[in-house]
Amino acid sequence: MSQASPVRDTFTTSLRRVAETDAHEGPVYTAEHALYFTTTGGAVKRLGLASGEVSEVTSGVTRANGMALGLDGRLVVCEQGSMTEPARISCVDRATGEIEVLADACRGSRLNSPNDVVVRIDGSIWFTDPSYGFLQGFRPPPEGGDHVYRRDGRTGEVEVVADSFDKPNGIALSPDHRVLYVTDSGANQEEGSFYADRPHHVKAFDIEDGRRLVNQRVLCVVSPGFPDGIKCDSQGRVYVSFAGGVQIYGPAGRRAGEIELPAAVNFTFGGPARDVLYITTDDAVWAAVPNARGA
Repeated sequence: MSQASPVRDTFTTSLRRVAETDAHEGPVYTAEHALYFTTTGGAVKRLGLASGEVSEVTSGVTRANGMALGLDGRLVVCEQGSMTEPARISCVDRATGEIEVLADACRGSRLNSPNDVVVRIDGSIWFTDPSYGFLQGFRPPPEGGDHVYRRDGRTGEVEVVADSFDKPNGIALSPDHRVLYVTDSGANQEEGSFYADRPHHVKAFDIEDGRRLVNQRVLCVVSPGFPDGIKCDSQGRVYVSFAGGVQIYGPAGRRAGEIELPAAVNFTFGGPARDVLYITTDDAVWAAVPNARGA
C-alpha cells in the first residue's frame, strides 16, 4: 500500500512508499511496468508496480547484488559468491529464471565479489569488483585487485579497465554512453565502518574506442557517508545514493539538488515516461518524482 512521506526534499515533486519488501540492490525497470531487484538475502525478485505483487524470479544466484538490463532483455546480475560458490556475472531470464554464466575470472584470477554493472550500447558489460566479500567474511582472500572490468559483447573477453580504486562500487553511463562514472566507497571497509581519509567520491572517465578509459577525474566528493548506487538523467546529471538519500550533481560536478530519504541504497528511473525514480531501502521500494527524466 502506498504511503505519503513526511520526508522533505529539494529535487522532487513527490515521494511515496510503493511497497514494503526486502528490496536491497540492483533495481531494474522494464516495459511491463515492473521493477526487478535483488533482495537482502541475495535472490532476484519482481514487483508488479500496478498490482503491488512481489514474486521470486530465481534464488539460484549467490548473493546477487547489482543488476542491469541486457540488450536481449535478460537481467545481467552481479553474483558476489560465497566460500563455496564462485563470484560471477550472470544473465537471468526474467520469465523462466534460467541462468547463464558470462564471467567468473579475468586472466586466470577469480573475481572478488562483483557489486554493480552496466551494459553499453555495443553489448559490452562493465562492472565493479571490490573485495567486500572477503572483508565481510563470505569470500576467500582476493586473487585479483579491486578493479573495474569490461566484458566484450562479441568475444566474451574480460579485461581490467580501471585499477585506481580502493573499493569500486556503483557504476553508470552518461546518456550518450561516452562517459563512465564509478563510485569509490573505500571509506567503508568492514561493515559499519567509515574512514574519512579513504575515498568517498565519484570518478568520471571518458570512453575511448568503446573499450578504454581515459581522462580520469574526480567528479565530486560525497558527504556525509560514502557513495553507493549511481545513475544519470537525460540531461547528464549524476545521481548518487549516500547516507541521507540521493545527491544530484551536474556533469561538471556542481551540486544540483538532493532527495532526502535516509537508508536509500540504490535506485533507477522508470515509468512509461522514465520520470519516476524507484529507490530501494532494504525494507521498501519508494517512488520519487524528480524534475527530470531518466537517460
